[in-house]
This record gives sequence, C-alpha cells and structure tokens, in this order.
Amino acid sequence: MRIPGEIRARRLAAGRSRWDNSRMQFACEIIISPRSDILDPEGDAIGRSLARLHFEGASEVRVGKYMTLQLEADSADAARARINEMCKALLVNPITEDYEVSVNQL
Repeated sequence: MRIPGEIRARRLAAGRSRWDNSRMQFACEIIISPRSDILDPEGDAIGRSLARLHFEGASEVRVGKYMTLQLEADSADAARARINEMCKALLVNPITEDYEVSVNQL
C-alpha cells in the first residue's frame, strides 16, 4: 500500500508536483476498420441480415472497432504521436486493419 508521502516523493522524483499543469489532457478517439482489400465476413453477414429484414439500400457494410481514451501529453501533436505508437504496438493489426485517430484537448 502506498502512503501519501511516497506518492509525493515519486512525483517530485519525476519532476512534477500535484499542481504541475504543464501537461494537458486530451480526449482521443480511434476508429479501426478492416482494410478495403480484406474480406469482412461479419460485415457481409450483417449486410445480408439487413436486407432480409427489409432494410433496403444498405451496402458495403464493414465492422470495426471504436475506442476512446484520455491521454496526458505536452501537445496535441505529442498525443497523436503517442496514440499512433499505441496503435502500431498493440491496438491495430497492420496487415488486416486501418485506423483513424482524433485528438481533442479537454
């Protein structure tokens, strides 16, 4: 269990105090979708089901993922770069998926 003094010592060792506002908070959105040249069987199944349920006009259904997170960074560009690192390291399979990132300061 951490005691308050230990938390304060860790912040000071990191060069920041509890009142340090030099870093900003950003709301980040990531939209991950199957690459256009990859088959999307889930999207195809949903498209067929919509037609069967008489929802005409829906076509090219693609199923992806939508993620949101809050991130602390020095600037919007730094936040976007960090999100791109996260996507490349863990969140996105570059062989089968594409992604878009949106970053807004809170």
